Amino acid sequence: MKQTVAPIERVNDFVVKFANVNGSGSASANLLFAKSILRMGIPVAPRNIFPSNIQGLPTWFEVRVNENGWRGRRGGVDLMVAMNPQTWEQDVKEIEPGGYLFYDSTKPLPAAKFRDDITIIGMPLTGICNREYTDARQRQLFKNIIYVGALSALLEIEPEAIAELIGELYKGKEALLKPNVQAMRMGRTYAQNELDWPLGIRVKRANAVGEKIFIEGNSAAALGCVYGGATVAAWYPITPSSSLAEAFARHCRRFRTDPATGKARYAIVQAEDELASIGIVIGATWNGARAFTCTSGPGISLMQEFIGLAYFAEIPAVLFDIQRGSPSTGMPTRTQQADLLSCAYASHGDTKHVLIFPQDPKEAFEFAALSFDLADRLQTPIFVMMDLDIGMQDWLCEPLAWDDSRKLDRGKVMSYEDLEAGKDFGRYLDVDGDGIAYRTYPGTHPNRGSYFTRGSTKDRYARYTEDGATYVDNMQRLQRKFETAKQYLPTPVRKDAAQKTRCGAIYFGSTAPAMEEALAALAGQGIHLDTLRIRAFPFHDEIADFIADHEQVYVVEQNRDAQMRMLLVNELAVDAAKLIPVLHYDGTPITARFILREVGEKLAMFNVTPLRKVAP
Repeated sequence: MKQTVAPIERVNDFVVKFANVNGSGSASANLLFAKSILRMGIPVAPRNIFPSNIQGLPTWFEVRVNENGWRGRRGGVDLMVAMNPQTWEQDVKEIEPGGYLFYDSTKPLPAAKFRDDITIIGMPLTGICNREYTDARQRQLFKNIIYVGALSALLEIEPEAIAELIGELYKGKEALLKPNVQAMRMGRTYAQNELDWPLGIRVKRANAVGEKIFIEGNSAAALGCVYGGATVAAWYPITPSSSLAEAFARHCRRFRTDPATGKARYAIVQAEDELASIGIVIGATWNGARAFTCTSGPGISLMQEFIGLAYFAEIPAVLFDIQRGSPSTGMPTRTQQADLLSCAYASHGDTKHVLIFPQDPKEAFEFAALSFDLADRLQTPIFVMMDLDIGMQDWLCEPLAWDDSRKLDRGKVMSYEDLEAGKDFGRYLDVDGDGIAYRTYPGTHPNRGSYFTRGSTKDRYARYTEDGATYVDNMQRLQRKFETAKQYLPTPVRKDAAQKTRCGAIYFGSTAPAMEEALAALAGQGIHLDTLRIRAFPFHDEIADFIADHEQVYVVEQNRDAQMRMLLVNELAVDAAKLIPVLHYDGTPITARFILREVGEKLAMFNVTPLRKVAP
């Protein structure tokens, strides 16, 4: 078949996508491929897109290679490694014109299965494995390593980088180390002897990684919990949050174990369900510990009653919501930003909760530590709003940093000395006008500072009452506290365009990397947008000012119902017509090309042309 389009030629700037079957062991090999390029000083952004079953269904692993350091998905595929006959048609269709298709050619395929505008690279992987290995499982596992070896030749990846990674993975396990290195070299040798190499897309050693680290968001958040003083975690397993609890356990074994006695100075409880989990957290924090739970949307739904209790009784609690495809069971292993409303107004009645939105693992670490200070300072539940894309994917980000002089902020806590001196203690008494009352820890004083409270109405001294005026007084104080929260929360990040513009864009969380790349591409087309990245709810006044400054504001989010836009309209009383939704919700991380296309189309729809500088 004669190729009708010239092959793509790019160095250190392309997308490779692996199409495999879940349970085949391919994810480890594909991550090995990504890390080997990273070891050559070239930034990579891998995304594992996998199904919720154990094995058998299609899975994809996408690796963005980009020396400029773009961390989001670009959209489109330059090289497809097609290892799954089930998804062949879809996978071949995704390849960019001039791109490359690498496949297992053990069984011949008709010409109709291919395209004439891409380069076809066939390698008899199954045949090689059947010849070299007798065990069926070995044939499958080593097949993955063999194609990584072949790709190392085709893309000019240094084999030493792959061998080094294999050595680290199987250190002390010679029985596994040597066969894996041998399989890698077998694939590389075949490609060098039998295939045309290198391809038009290839890598060249660079120095573009610097001091950046490669880390999963859930692990970074768990470490933030340790640094934030957490000693108690209660959880019920649910994808994609389970790895956060597991990472916290690993970090605690290292950092929260008494070196002299070997005694664990932490408690991690796998409860019977999510409602029990948040109940344990509330009990622990009421006693003065710093505690958290991690879950996803369905877990938040089950926790509603206890979340309302913590809000109304004013008990600190931290909840990590690693958002996933919804509603109901939805797509448990896909990403979304679709729990904003269910968390902002969790429980029944008039409740409002603090939400914080990290954009990557570095902020996940920082915001995790901050969340415990916020919970204690505000005496209320704090939601750290992550998602599967941040939580379960490896990200290249700036090193995690910590100020050793930083002290834990326990908020307004009345001490034994305060009580002994006769200070007036009312558990719900606002003495400073900020809506936040003083609290005591159990057992602070033998006969002062104690109180009894529950989810029922009460007065300023925690005495049960159903008096309407007293109830209103308490609810207004809670609203004052919600306003006070703004001064402690991460401020929005505003970036003004290179030239004056009438249009702006608002975004948050894991949308940030793709958004930043899309903005650069729009600017290259002469389309300039001022931007604001929201990092917390309740919203700072700066957000309302940003909207007022522009005729149109594109609100980019990963859900169907424009939940951030709803919050903005509801809380800021802004003109809804100004806020133009840009919505992506198919379960895969949003791409720069999607944002570029959607914003471009909407600008054209509203007949908006960019403002240009006029010569003086």
